[in-house]
Amino acid sequence: MDVDAYVAAHNADWQRLERLINRGRRLTGPEVDELVDLYQRTATHLSVVRSSSPDPQLVGRLSSLVARGRAAVAGAQAPLWRDVSRFATVTFPAAAYRMRRWWLGNAVLGNLLSLALAIWIVHSPEVQASVAAPEEIRRLVEHDFANYYTEHSAASFAFMVWINNAWVSAVALIFGVLLGIPTVYVLLQNQLNLGVVAGLMFAAGKGSIFFGLILPHGMLELTAVYLACAGGLKLGWTVIDPGRRTRAQALAEEGRAAVSVALGLVAVLLVSGLIEGFVTGWVHITWLRIGIGVVAEVAFLAYVIVLGRRATRQGETGDADLRPDHAPTVG
Repeated sequence: MDVDAYVAAHNADWQRLERLINRGRRLTGPEVDELVDLYQRTATHLSVVRSSSPDPQLVGRLSSLVARGRAAVAGAQAPLWRDVSRFATVTFPAAAYRMRRWWLGNAVLGNLLSLALAIWIVHSPEVQASVAAPEEIRRLVEHDFANYYTEHSAASFAFMVWINNAWVSAVALIFGVLLGIPTVYVLLQNQLNLGVVAGLMFAAGKGSIFFGLILPHGMLELTAVYLACAGGLKLGWTVIDPGRRTRAQALAEEGRAAVSVALGLVAVLLVSGLIEGFVTGWVHITWLRIGIGVVAEVAFLAYVIVLGRRATRQGETGDADLRPDHAPTVG
């Protein structure tokens, strides 16, 4: 292809397109139609030049012109704060609310398991002996459990807890696609640890210390873990039973909703990490510690129920797919 001849033949169109783009919103109706027509022609010219000419300067010029033309035709992109606001008020609460039955099921069954294990340990010295040596148990109930929350600075401990919980929740959620097996493992591991520590503390008469230190951050933290497990199990069940959708479509939709939950839980777990780092070990009034945890838990549940229910009634699913716009057609 003769590049010079091609430029001479179409340069007037490109210059006219640039002038129309530079005029912005001051275009008349016929000029808007002309802008669209020239944008489409220039996009075709760019395709031809890319396939036929190695001239990088011309390709760069037309690429920039086509990108600017696309922005002018399609309109300005919504500001980032609007996307963040929609995610926080619609996408995440809708995804969490849709999973409420899975979420509640995890919470009920998980806590029943921990309760049963704790009761078994309290009433069975043999089980206590099988968990750890007497000296190790004594250190745990008298020193280690309480000191765990203060042995590091509040900021570094909060950050460490946040990263660990976010990682555990991500594993439970994302790897749920493997038929939910990793999710069940994470949930069982979490509840068994909780039940064992609770049983040992209560057996030593330290039940009030256990609840006084677990509840402030534990209510919100465990709620987040149960939600992550709910997303993972729902994703795993989708592999088994996609319903009326194709399996690929169902996994794509539920996978995107799971990613929405994962992103939302980063913020939720940050809050629980801050409570664990700055409140649990450092606020010495028990009722105040627990009160802060209750406020955080109630606020989160209210947020999900109120905004999530409203969003799902409007047809939102938490699927953050960005579908392309379609031009209106007649007939």
